Amino acid sequence: MAAKRRRRPQPPSLAKELRPPREVTRDLYLVWRSPRIGQGNPHRLTNPVWTWLARATELSAYQANQHFEGPSSMGVGPAWCCSRFGQSSTTLADGRIVRIAGEHEDHYDPDFFIYNDVIVEDGAGGIVIYGYPYDIFGPTDFHSATLVGDDVVVIGNLSYPVRRRPGETPVVRLDTRTFEMHPVKTEGTPPGWLHGHEATLSADGRAIVVTGGKLAVERDGERTLVDSPDEWSLDVHSFRWTRLTERRWEQWELRREDGRGNELWRLDMAMQYGTLHDRLDRTLFKGLGDPKAVLEKRPLHESRYSPPVPHEKLPDGETFPRVLRRVVEGVVVRYVEESFDVSIVVEGTLPREVVDTIVDDACRKLAELEGTRYTKQRVT
Repeated sequence: MAAKRRRRPQPPSLAKELRPPREVTRDLYLVWRSPRIGQGNPHRLTNPVWTWLARATELSAYQANQHFEGPSSMGVGPAWCCSRFGQSSTTLADGRIVRIAGEHEDHYDPDFFIYNDVIVEDGAGGIVIYGYPYDIFGPTDFHSATLVGDDVVVIGNLSYPVRRRPGETPVVRLDTRTFEMHPVKTEGTPPGWLHGHEATLSADGRAIVVTGGKLAVERDGERTLVDSPDEWSLDVHSFRWTRLTERRWEQWELRREDGRGNELWRLDMAMQYGTLHDRLDRTLFKGLGDPKAVLEKRPLHESRYSPPVPHEKLPDGETFPRVLRRVVEGVVVRYVEESFDVSIVVEGTLPREVVDTIVDDACRKLAELEGTRYTKQRVT
């Protein structure tokens, strides 16, 4: 009796609105599965696969690849998609929408990729996709895009760590008549390697005002990201930078001495939800130690960012990364909890002894909470 042939498992089905059109076959998907770098300025890369994916912005690279049973990204690299973070969207005077670059997923994901393309929607269902050489327009994410006449001025980006040049601010100009990219050589002193900022065209249309965001800086041979406290102006004719403010914020990073990521988010979840309805959810305490001992640290956890100096609590801010603010002598002190560090940003000037007290207090409490040594480092 012949052995029964095992049926190949079917990939999970996509929602109706995300399914590819009939002309997008598996063979065609495999041709256009991976990102491509443009070979011209611009290089038109429009194709049925990317056009479908550009409309299906909720569809991840993994889902599309699974649908067509494509090769694993672990082996052949990331798959192209339009589910992105840090992508800009600019509406032109004629109604077209220009979406620029962005990134998919984070560095630990096999589909992580930072794009350097431009996607143009005509408002009637038509889509055109352009690519560029890296020396014209590099991998760009979390930039700003400001419409100035027929140009979109793209300022800053996060990009890959190896491409960051602390002290420089990348600026490129996209001509929306030809969709050529033009790297801009600026004058004056730029903000630095900036991302996550806001850019606004001035009322007279002569300058782009840049505020906020993060800067890549180098300290003692190591690179890190710090808040950008100042405002800058870029003249759209001469492309000269002018610094508008000079705020002397002080920023610190607190990290575990063993180099591991912290457990602060998990501790927070355990403190909040570990004992609901008089029942102990031990899954929340896994890896944190004895639940009873952890819960006994609740007062310490609640006061970890309450320094032993007169202060006022402000309402809690973002939840991820978690942001808490205190006001000390009229100055906002901001605590930002991330996976590998806690940042303390003093948004003004305080006496040296007050700042030292604030930083040392948080460092000591975090070490006691996690049962491991913490280090402190001033980054600005």
